[in-house]
Amino acid sequence: MSQPVLIAPSILAADFARLGDEVRDVVDAGADWIHLDVMDGHFVPNISFGPAVIKALRPYTKAVFDCHLMIAPADNFLPAFADAGCDIITVHAEAGPHLHRSLQSIRALGKKAGVSLNPATPLSAIEHVLDDLDLILIMSVNPGFGGQKYIPSATDKIAKTRALIGNRPIDLEVDGGITPETAPLATKAGANVLVAGSAIYKGRGVDDYRKTVDTLRQAAEGGRG
Repeated sequence: MSQPVLIAPSILAADFARLGDEVRDVVDAGADWIHLDVMDGHFVPNISFGPAVIKALRPYTKAVFDCHLMIAPADNFLPAFADAGCDIITVHAEAGPHLHRSLQSIRALGKKAGVSLNPATPLSAIEHVLDDLDLILIMSVNPGFGGQKYIPSATDKIAKTRALIGNRPIDLEVDGGITPETAPLATKAGANVLVAGSAIYKGRGVDDYRKTVDTLRQAAEGGRG
């Protein structure tokens, strides 16, 4: 697999009182993307932040803003998240009645389009939209909270997703319970983008984050053999 391993820290685990600095520090520490978990208290049982916060964070880094919309309906809000500076916008397969239209809308806004699959969501939900995807996000926990444990059955789902992708230029991302212990499971199965929150945001500042980012990357690359 030619795609490099990418580390995408979830800012849900960051210090919200100094969020701009937290974004800048973790990128300076070697992170590749910034993962933005947007929750509405409806599609998932929690509320996080919206496009105004993302727009305020955008000047702190040129790193890819990887926006994961755990909201329903999502379509009406896509322009706001695009305008806020998100580079990738991912919606859940269940977040609206017409997944294909949602993906087309994201691309029409000039952004990369992703779809997220919950643990109980089958791969069949995306079989007919693969050519409209830039990213597939496999949830290895049920969405809505940080700090959950990796669901073991996710590993097989990752492998089946990688086989489904084939030679298409689609990133395969995994989110939930990613640690130095579980990262190799995900990358061995075919994932190339790893989202992690509490495993990365330990301590404070560039030096501390460099250690956690490097440890996670080494573990993930080790999974590739």
